[in-house]
Amino acid sequence: MRTVRSWFRDTTGGLPRTFWYLWTGTLINRLGSFVLVFLAIYLTQERGFSPTQAGLVLGLWGVGGAVGTTVGGTLTDRWGRRPTLLTAHLGAATMMLALGFARPLWAVATGALLLGMFAEAARPAFGAMMIDVVPEKDRLRAFSLNYWAINLGFACAAVLAGFAAQAGYLLLFMVDAATTVVTALIIFTRVKETRRASAAPARPGAVAPAGALRTIATDRVFLGFVVLNLFGALVFLQHISMLPIAMGDSGLSAATYGSVIALNGVLIVVGQLFVPRLIRGRSRSHVLALASLVMGVGFGLTAFADAAWFYGLTVLIWTLGEMLNSPSNATLIAELSPDRLRGRYQGVFSLSWQIAGAVAPILGGLVRERAGNTELWLGCAAIGALMAVAHLVSGPARERRAAKLRPATQPVTPVTAIRQPAPQAAEAAATAPAEPVAAHTPS
Repeated sequence: MRTVRSWFRDTTGGLPRTFWYLWTGTLINRLGSFVLVFLAIYLTQERGFSPTQAGLVLGLWGVGGAVGTTVGGTLTDRWGRRPTLLTAHLGAATMMLALGFARPLWAVATGALLLGMFAEAARPAFGAMMIDVVPEKDRLRAFSLNYWAINLGFACAAVLAGFAAQAGYLLLFMVDAATTVVTALIIFTRVKETRRASAAPARPGAVAPAGALRTIATDRVFLGFVVLNLFGALVFLQHISMLPIAMGDSGLSAATYGSVIALNGVLIVVGQLFVPRLIRGRSRSHVLALASLVMGVGFGLTAFADAAWFYGLTVLIWTLGEMLNSPSNATLIAELSPDRLRGRYQGVFSLSWQIAGAVAPILGGLVRERAGNTELWLGCAAIGALMAVAHLVSGPARERRAAKLRPATQPVTPVTAIRQPAPQAAEAAATAPAEPVAAHTPS
Protein backbone atom coordinates (compact mmCIF):
# COMPACT_ATOMS: atom_id res chain seq x y z
CA MET A 1 0.00 0.00 0.00
CA ARG A 2 2.87 2.35 0.82
CA THR A 3 4.39 1.68 -2.61
CA VAL A 4 1.07 2.54 -4.31
CA ARG A 5 0.81 5.76 -2.28
CA SER A 6 4.37 6.69 -3.16
CA TRP A 7 3.73 6.06 -6.87
CA PHE A 8 0.51 8.11 -6.76
CA ARG A 9 2.28 10.97 -4.99
CA ASP A 10 5.17 10.91 -7.46
CA THR A 11 2.72 10.89 -10.38
CA THR A 12 0.25 13.56 -9.30
CA GLY A 13 1.88 15.57 -6.50
CA GLY A 14 3.28 19.07 -6.73
CA LEU A 15 1.50 20.20 -9.89
CA PRO A 16 0.05 23.74 -9.90
CA ARG A 17 -3.65 24.38 -9.31
CA THR A 18 -4.16 25.87 -12.76
CA PHE A 19 -3.01 22.62 -14.31
CA TRP A 20 -5.75 20.72 -12.48
CA TYR A 21 -8.41 23.15 -13.67
CA LEU A 22 -7.21 22.61 -17.23
CA TRP A 23 -7.11 18.86 -16.59
CA THR A 24 -10.71 18.90 -15.34
CA GLY A 25 -11.86 20.88 -18.36
CA THR A 26 -10.12 18.40 -20.65
CA LEU A 27 -11.82 15.45 -18.96
CA ILE A 28 -15.30 16.99 -19.15
CA ASN A 29 -14.83 18.04 -22.76
CA ARG A 30 -13.66 14.58 -23.80
CA LEU A 31 -16.50 12.85 -21.99
CA GLY A 32 -18.77 14.50 -24.54
CA SER A 33 -16.52 14.18 -27.58
CA PHE A 34 -19.02 12.11 -29.52
CA VAL A 35 -19.20 13.76 -32.91
CA LEU A 36 -15.76 13.33 -34.46
CA VAL A 37 -15.61 9.68 -33.39
CA PHE A 38 -18.85 8.85 -35.18
CA LEU A 39 -18.93 11.47 -37.92
CA ALA A 40 -17.83 9.06 -40.68
CA ILE A 41 -20.54 6.57 -39.69
CA TYR A 42 -23.13 9.34 -39.37
CA LEU A 43 -22.35 10.67 -42.83
CA THR A 44 -22.32 7.30 -44.61
CA GLN A 45 -25.00 5.33 -42.79
CA GLU A 46 -27.41 7.99 -41.50
CA ARG A 47 -27.06 10.60 -44.24
CA GLY A 48 -26.29 8.29 -47.17
CA PHE A 49 -23.13 10.07 -48.32
CA SER A 50 -20.45 8.09 -50.18
CA PRO A 51 -17.08 7.34 -48.55
CA THR A 52 -15.51 9.99 -50.80
CA GLN A 53 -18.10 12.60 -49.73
CA ALA A 54 -17.60 11.64 -46.10
CA GLY A 55 -13.86 11.98 -46.57
CA LEU A 56 -14.39 15.41 -48.10
CA VAL A 57 -16.40 16.59 -45.07
CA LEU A 58 -13.80 15.25 -42.67
CA GLY A 59 -11.12 16.85 -44.82
CA LEU A 60 -12.85 20.24 -44.59
CA TRP A 61 -12.88 19.79 -40.82
CA GLY A 62 -9.11 19.51 -41.09
CA VAL A 63 -8.87 22.55 -43.38
CA GLY A 64 -10.81 24.59 -40.85
CA GLY A 65 -8.54 23.26 -38.14
CA ALA A 66 -5.47 24.36 -40.11
CA VAL A 67 -6.83 27.91 -40.23
CA GLY A 68 -7.85 27.71 -36.58
CA THR A 69 -4.47 26.60 -35.27
CA THR A 70 -2.65 29.26 -37.30
CA VAL A 71 -4.91 32.07 -36.12
CA GLY A 72 -5.13 30.60 -32.62
CA GLY A 73 -1.36 30.48 -32.28
CA THR A 74 -1.03 34.15 -33.20
CA LEU A 75 -3.87 35.21 -30.90
CA THR A 76 -2.37 33.17 -28.07
CA ASP A 77 0.83 35.25 -28.16
CA ARG A 78 -0.76 38.62 -28.92
CA TRP A 79 -4.23 38.53 -27.35
CA GLY A 80 -3.66 36.03 -24.53
CA ARG A 81 -4.26 32.35 -23.71
CA ARG A 82 -7.51 32.80 -21.79
CA PRO A 83 -9.53 34.94 -24.25
CA THR A 84 -8.42 32.71 -27.10
CA LEU A 85 -9.63 29.60 -25.25
CA LEU A 86 -12.98 31.16 -24.34
CA THR A 87 -13.69 32.37 -27.86
CA ALA A 88 -12.69 29.05 -29.41
CA HIS A 89 -14.81 26.94 -27.06
CA LEU A 90 -17.94 29.05 -27.35
CA GLY A 91 -17.61 29.20 -31.13
CA ALA A 92 -17.11 25.43 -31.30
CA ALA A 93 -20.22 24.77 -29.20
CA THR A 94 -22.30 26.98 -31.50
CA MET A 95 -21.03 25.33 -34.67
CA MET A 96 -21.50 21.86 -33.17
CA LEU A 97 -25.24 22.50 -32.90
CA ALA A 98 -25.33 24.03 -36.39
CA LEU A 99 -23.66 20.92 -37.85
CA GLY A 100 -26.18 18.68 -36.12
CA PHE A 101 -29.09 20.49 -37.81
CA ALA A 102 -27.42 20.81 -41.24
CA ARG A 103 -28.93 18.68 -44.02
CA PRO A 104 -27.58 19.42 -47.55
CA LEU A 105 -24.02 18.35 -48.28
CA TRP A 106 -22.88 21.97 -48.73
CA ALA A 107 -24.30 22.91 -45.31
CA VAL A 108 -22.69 19.92 -43.62
CA ALA A 109 -19.37 20.70 -45.31
CA THR A 110 -19.53 24.37 -44.27
CA GLY A 111 -20.44 23.43 -40.71
CA ALA A 112 -17.52 21.00 -40.52
CA LEU A 113 -15.14 23.66 -41.86
CA LEU A 114 -16.19 26.26 -39.27
CA LEU A 115 -16.34 23.76 -36.44
CA GLY A 116 -12.81 22.60 -37.18
CA MET A 117 -11.63 26.22 -37.19
CA PHE A 118 -13.08 27.07 -33.76
CA ALA A 119 -12.31 23.73 -32.13
CA GLU A 120 -8.65 23.67 -33.15
CA ALA A 121 -8.02 27.35 -32.41
CA ALA A 122 -8.02 26.33 -28.75
CA ARG A 123 -5.15 23.87 -29.14
CA PRO A 124 -2.20 26.33 -29.29
CA ALA A 125 -3.58 28.37 -26.39
CA PHE A 126 -4.11 25.26 -24.27
CA GLY A 127 -0.64 23.96 -25.08
CA ALA A 128 1.01 27.30 -24.31
CA MET A 129 -0.89 27.59 -21.03
CA MET A 130 0.28 24.13 -19.98
CA ILE A 131 3.89 25.10 -20.64
CA ASP A 132 3.39 28.39 -18.78
CA VAL A 133 2.21 26.83 -15.53
CA VAL A 134 4.11 23.52 -15.37
CA PRO A 135 7.88 23.57 -14.65
CA GLU A 136 10.11 21.74 -17.12
CA LYS A 137 10.97 19.00 -14.62
CA ASP A 138 7.27 18.13 -14.17
CA ARG A 139 6.11 18.33 -17.77
CA LEU A 140 6.53 14.67 -18.68
CA ARG A 141 4.13 13.51 -15.98
CA ALA A 142 1.83 16.52 -16.44
CA PHE A 143 1.42 15.75 -20.14
CA SER A 144 0.88 12.09 -19.34
CA LEU A 145 -1.81 12.99 -16.79
CA ASN A 146 -3.55 15.26 -19.27
CA TYR A 147 -3.33 12.60 -21.98
CA TRP A 148 -4.75 10.13 -19.47
CA ALA A 149 -7.74 12.45 -18.93
CA ILE A 150 -8.23 12.80 -22.69
CA ASN A 151 -8.42 9.08 -23.13
CA LEU A 152 -10.49 8.38 -20.03
CA GLY A 153 -13.10 10.72 -21.49
CA PHE A 154 -12.61 9.29 -24.96
CA ALA A 155 -13.10 5.70 -23.80
CA CYS A 156 -16.34 6.56 -22.02
CA ALA A 157 -17.54 8.75 -24.89
CA ALA A 158 -16.94 6.08 -27.54
CA VAL A 159 -19.04 3.50 -25.70
CA LEU A 160 -21.81 5.91 -24.68
CA ALA A 161 -22.01 7.47 -28.13
CA GLY A 162 -22.49 4.08 -29.76
CA PHE A 163 -25.68 3.59 -27.76
CA ALA A 164 -26.75 7.24 -27.86
CA ALA A 165 -26.59 7.13 -31.66
CA GLN A 166 -29.33 4.51 -31.61
CA ALA A 167 -31.63 7.08 -29.98
CA GLY A 168 -30.75 9.69 -32.59
CA TYR A 169 -27.55 11.23 -33.88
CA LEU A 170 -28.70 14.75 -32.99
CA LEU A 171 -28.22 13.84 -29.34
CA LEU A 172 -24.50 13.36 -30.01
CA PHE A 173 -24.15 16.91 -31.31
CA MET A 174 -26.12 18.37 -28.39
CA VAL A 175 -24.10 16.60 -25.69
CA ASP A 176 -20.82 17.50 -27.37
CA ALA A 177 -21.84 21.17 -27.48
CA ALA A 178 -22.92 21.12 -23.83
CA THR A 179 -19.62 19.71 -22.54
CA THR A 180 -17.71 22.28 -24.60
CA VAL A 181 -19.67 25.07 -22.89
CA VAL A 182 -18.94 23.55 -19.47
CA THR A 183 -15.23 23.58 -20.29
CA ALA A 184 -15.49 27.26 -21.26
CA LEU A 185 -17.17 28.00 -17.93
CA ILE A 186 -14.34 26.33 -16.01
CA ILE A 187 -11.80 28.46 -17.87
CA PHE A 188 -13.85 31.62 -17.33
CA THR A 189 -14.35 31.13 -13.58
CA ARG A 190 -11.14 29.37 -12.50
CA VAL A 191 -8.28 30.05 -14.90
CA LYS A 192 -6.40 33.34 -15.04
CA GLU A 193 -4.27 34.60 -17.89
CA THR A 194 -0.84 32.90 -17.83
CA ARG A 195 0.98 34.74 -20.58
CA ARG A 196 4.33 35.81 -19.22
CA ALA A 197 5.92 39.22 -19.22
CA SER A 198 8.71 37.98 -21.51
CA ALA A 199 6.14 36.80 -24.05
CA ALA A 200 4.09 40.00 -24.04
CA PRO A 201 4.55 42.93 -26.43
CA ALA A 202 7.03 45.53 -25.25
CA ARG A 203 4.43 48.31 -25.50
CA PRO A 204 0.70 48.60 -26.24
CA GLY A 205 -0.02 47.93 -29.90
CA ALA A 206 3.44 46.50 -30.59
CA VAL A 207 3.76 43.41 -32.72
CA ALA A 208 5.11 40.62 -30.56
CA PRO A 209 7.51 39.31 -31.51
CA ALA A 210 8.85 40.69 -34.80
CA GLY A 211 9.91 38.25 -37.47
CA ALA A 212 8.02 35.35 -35.90
CA LEU A 213 7.10 33.64 -39.14
CA ARG A 214 10.61 34.09 -40.51
CA THR A 215 12.08 32.54 -37.37
CA ILE A 216 9.82 29.49 -37.63
CA ALA A 217 10.31 29.17 -41.39
CA THR A 218 14.08 28.98 -40.97
CA ASP A 219 13.99 26.59 -38.01
CA ARG A 220 14.81 23.43 -39.95
CA VAL A 221 15.14 21.21 -36.89
CA PHE A 222 11.67 22.13 -35.66
CA LEU A 223 10.06 21.94 -39.10
CA GLY A 224 11.65 18.54 -39.70
CA PHE A 225 9.98 17.25 -36.56
CA VAL A 226 6.67 18.81 -37.65
CA VAL A 227 6.90 16.97 -40.99
CA LEU A 228 7.53 13.67 -39.21
CA ASN A 229 4.52 14.31 -37.01
CA LEU A 230 2.46 15.02 -40.14
CA PHE A 231 3.22 11.59 -41.58
CA GLY A 232 2.47 9.95 -38.25
CA ALA A 233 -0.85 11.80 -38.07
CA LEU A 234 -1.76 10.67 -41.61
CA VAL A 235 -1.53 7.10 -40.36
CA PHE A 236 -3.07 7.65 -36.94
CA LEU A 237 -6.16 9.51 -38.15
CA GLN A 238 -7.24 6.58 -40.28
CA HIS A 239 -8.82 5.20 -37.11
CA ILE A 240 -11.40 8.00 -37.33
CA SER A 241 -12.04 8.02 -41.06
CA MET A 242 -11.34 4.65 -42.72
CA LEU A 243 -11.42 2.23 -39.78
CA PRO A 244 -15.17 2.66 -39.09
CA ILE A 245 -15.90 2.22 -42.80
CA ALA A 246 -13.73 -0.93 -42.96
CA MET A 247 -15.52 -2.36 -39.93
CA GLY A 248 -18.88 -1.54 -41.52
CA ASP A 249 -17.84 -3.47 -44.63
CA SER A 250 -17.11 -6.42 -42.34
CA GLY A 251 -20.72 -6.33 -41.18
CA LEU A 252 -20.03 -4.73 -37.79
CA SER A 253 -22.37 -2.12 -36.27
CA ALA A 254 -21.66 1.40 -35.03
CA ALA A 255 -21.99 0.16 -31.44
CA THR A 256 -19.34 -2.49 -32.16
CA TYR A 257 -17.01 0.15 -33.58
CA GLY A 258 -17.58 2.24 -30.46
CA SER A 259 -16.67 -0.68 -28.21
CA VAL A 260 -13.59 -1.58 -30.26
CA ILE A 261 -12.25 1.97 -30.47
CA ALA A 262 -12.94 2.40 -26.75
CA LEU A 263 -10.17 -0.15 -26.16
CA ASN A 264 -7.78 2.62 -27.19
CA GLY A 265 -8.93 4.80 -24.32
CA VAL A 266 -9.18 1.94 -21.84
CA LEU A 267 -5.59 0.81 -22.44
CA ILE A 268 -4.30 4.36 -22.10
CA VAL A 269 -6.30 4.91 -18.92
CA VAL A 270 -4.90 1.70 -17.42
CA GLY A 271 -1.30 2.09 -18.53
CA GLN A 272 -0.46 5.69 -19.47
CA LEU A 273 0.44 6.80 -15.95
CA PHE A 274 3.17 4.15 -15.85
CA VAL A 275 4.75 5.31 -19.12
CA PRO A 276 6.72 8.31 -17.72
CA ARG A 277 8.64 6.07 -15.33
CA LEU A 278 9.19 3.53 -18.12
CA ILE A 279 10.72 6.00 -20.60
CA ARG A 280 12.38 8.42 -18.16
CA GLY A 281 16.10 8.68 -18.89
CA ARG A 282 15.82 6.90 -22.24
CA SER A 283 16.65 8.43 -25.60
CA ARG A 284 13.59 10.25 -26.91
CA SER A 285 14.63 9.48 -30.48
CA HIS A 286 14.69 5.76 -29.71
CA VAL A 287 11.33 5.97 -27.96
CA LEU A 288 9.77 7.85 -30.87
CA ALA A 289 11.25 5.40 -33.37
CA LEU A 290 9.85 2.42 -31.46
CA ALA A 291 6.47 4.17 -31.16
CA SER A 292 6.32 4.74 -34.94
CA LEU A 293 7.21 1.13 -35.66
CA VAL A 294 4.61 -0.27 -33.25
CA MET A 295 1.90 2.02 -34.58
CA GLY A 296 2.74 0.97 -38.14
CA VAL A 297 2.45 -2.71 -37.24
CA GLY A 298 -0.90 -2.14 -35.53
CA PHE A 299 -2.46 -0.30 -38.45
CA GLY A 300 -0.88 -2.70 -40.95
CA LEU A 301 -2.57 -5.70 -39.33
CA THR A 302 -5.94 -4.06 -39.98
CA ALA A 303 -5.54 -5.29 -43.57
CA PHE A 304 -6.22 -8.82 -42.36
CA ALA A 305 -8.93 -8.09 -39.78
CA ASP A 306 -12.43 -9.47 -40.41
CA ALA A 307 -13.95 -9.81 -36.92
CA ALA A 308 -14.46 -7.57 -33.90
CA TRP A 309 -11.79 -9.33 -31.82
CA PHE A 310 -9.21 -8.94 -34.60
CA TYR A 311 -9.97 -5.25 -35.03
CA GLY A 312 -9.70 -4.91 -31.25
CA LEU A 313 -6.25 -6.53 -31.34
CA THR A 314 -5.01 -4.06 -33.94
CA VAL A 315 -6.31 -1.16 -31.84
CA LEU A 316 -4.45 -2.44 -28.78
CA ILE A 317 -1.19 -2.71 -30.73
CA TRP A 318 -1.20 0.76 -32.26
CA THR A 319 -2.36 2.19 -28.92
CA LEU A 320 0.88 0.96 -27.34
CA GLY A 321 2.77 3.00 -29.91
CA GLU A 322 0.55 6.00 -29.23
CA MET A 323 1.24 5.75 -25.50
CA LEU A 324 5.00 5.88 -26.09
CA ASN A 325 4.72 8.66 -28.66
CA SER A 326 2.53 11.16 -26.81
CA PRO A 327 4.63 12.21 -23.78
CA SER A 328 7.89 12.16 -25.74
CA ASN A 329 6.30 14.31 -28.45
CA ALA A 330 4.89 16.76 -25.93
CA THR A 331 8.08 17.32 -23.94
CA LEU A 332 10.18 17.66 -27.10
CA ILE A 333 7.90 20.30 -28.65
CA ALA A 334 7.93 22.21 -25.35
CA GLU A 335 11.73 22.31 -25.40
CA LEU A 336 11.92 23.26 -29.08
CA SER A 337 9.58 26.25 -28.59
CA PRO A 338 11.29 29.58 -27.75
CA ASP A 339 9.50 31.31 -24.89
CA ARG A 340 8.47 34.45 -26.82
CA LEU A 341 7.12 32.40 -29.74
CA ARG A 342 5.44 29.71 -27.70
CA GLY A 343 1.91 30.18 -29.05
CA ARG A 344 3.06 30.35 -32.66
CA TYR A 345 5.24 27.26 -32.33
CA GLN A 346 2.31 25.42 -30.77
CA GLY A 347 0.15 26.60 -33.67
CA VAL A 348 2.57 25.38 -36.33
CA PHE A 349 2.94 22.01 -34.63
CA SER A 350 -0.84 21.70 -34.34
CA LEU A 351 -1.04 22.67 -38.00
CA SER A 352 0.57 19.33 -38.89
CA TRP A 353 -2.38 17.60 -37.25
CA GLN A 354 -4.84 19.79 -39.10
CA ILE A 355 -3.21 19.22 -42.46
CA ALA A 356 -3.35 15.52 -41.72
CA GLY A 357 -6.96 15.92 -40.64
CA ALA A 358 -7.73 17.44 -44.05
CA VAL A 359 -5.65 15.04 -46.13
CA ALA A 360 -5.95 11.71 -44.25
CA PRO A 361 -9.66 10.99 -44.87
CA ILE A 362 -9.51 12.10 -48.51
CA LEU A 363 -6.28 10.22 -49.21
CA GLY A 364 -7.47 7.19 -47.27
CA GLY A 365 -10.76 7.14 -49.15
CA LEU A 366 -9.04 7.42 -52.54
CA VAL A 367 -6.49 4.71 -51.76
CA ARG A 368 -9.21 2.43 -50.44
CA GLU A 369 -11.50 2.91 -53.43
CA ARG A 370 -8.83 2.71 -56.14
CA ALA A 371 -6.20 0.35 -54.70
CA GLY A 372 -8.10 -1.57 -52.03
CA ASN A 373 -8.48 -1.95 -48.30
CA THR A 374 -5.39 -4.15 -47.93
CA GLU A 375 -3.13 -1.69 -49.73
CA LEU A 376 -4.32 1.17 -47.52
CA TRP A 377 -3.36 -0.52 -44.27
CA LEU A 378 -0.09 -2.01 -45.55
CA GLY A 379 0.83 1.48 -46.74
CA CYS A 380 0.31 2.70 -43.17
CA ALA A 381 2.76 0.02 -41.98
CA ALA A 382 5.38 1.16 -44.50
CA ILE A 383 5.06 4.78 -43.38
CA GLY A 384 5.54 3.71 -39.76
CA ALA A 385 8.78 1.89 -40.63
CA LEU A 386 10.16 4.85 -42.58
CA MET A 387 9.31 7.20 -39.72
CA ALA A 388 11.22 5.01 -37.27
CA VAL A 389 14.37 5.36 -39.37
CA ALA A 390 13.85 9.11 -39.73
CA HIS A 391 13.54 9.59 -35.96
CA LEU A 392 16.82 7.77 -35.38
CA VAL A 393 18.60 9.91 -37.97
CA SER A 394 17.20 13.31 -36.94
CA GLY A 395 17.11 12.76 -33.17
CA PRO A 396 20.60 14.04 -32.26
CA ALA A 397 20.04 17.40 -33.98
CA ARG A 398 16.75 17.87 -32.10
CA GLU A 399 18.37 17.17 -28.75
CA ARG A 400 21.19 19.63 -29.46
CA ARG A 401 18.64 22.29 -30.34
CA ALA A 402 16.62 21.56 -27.17
CA ALA A 403 19.76 21.81 -25.03
CA LYS A 404 20.63 25.15 -26.64
CA LEU A 405 17.18 26.61 -25.92
CA ARG A 406 16.82 25.18 -22.41
CA PRO A 407 18.39 28.10 -20.50
CA ALA A 408 16.01 30.49 -22.29
CA THR A 409 12.92 28.57 -21.17
CA GLN A 410 13.47 28.78 -17.42
CA PRO A 411 10.52 29.96 -15.29
CA VAL A 412 9.71 33.66 -15.20
CA THR A 413 7.14 35.57 -13.20
CA PRO A 414 3.69 35.59 -14.83
CA VAL A 415 2.15 38.95 -15.74
CA THR A 416 -0.77 38.29 -13.40
CA ALA A 417 1.56 37.76 -10.45
CA ILE A 418 3.33 41.08 -11.01
CA ARG A 419 0.09 43.03 -10.69
CA GLN A 420 -1.07 41.49 -7.42
CA PRO A 421 -0.47 42.70 -3.85
CA ALA A 422 2.27 40.92 -1.96
CA PRO A 423 0.23 38.20 -0.14
CA GLN A 424 -1.66 37.20 -3.26
CA ALA A 425 1.49 37.37 -5.35
CA ALA A 426 3.16 34.85 -3.10
CA GLU A 427 0.24 32.46 -3.48
CA ALA A 428 0.18 32.97 -7.25
CA ALA A 429 3.88 32.17 -7.49
CA ALA A 430 3.28 28.94 -5.61
CA THR A 431 0.43 27.86 -7.85
CA ALA A 432 1.78 29.09 -11.20
CA PRO A 433 5.45 28.14 -11.52
CA ALA A 434 7.59 28.51 -13.98
CA GLU A 435 3.22 22.34 -23.13
CA PRO A 436 1.36 21.14 -25.92
CA VAL A 437 -0.78 18.65 -25.14
CA ALA A 438 0.29 16.26 -27.72
CA ALA A 439 -2.23 15.99 -30.24
CA HIS A 440 -3.16 13.18 -29.45
CA THR A 441 -6.38 11.91 -29.85
CA PRO A 442 -7.26 14.92 -31.83
CA SER A 443 -10.92 15.88 -31.46
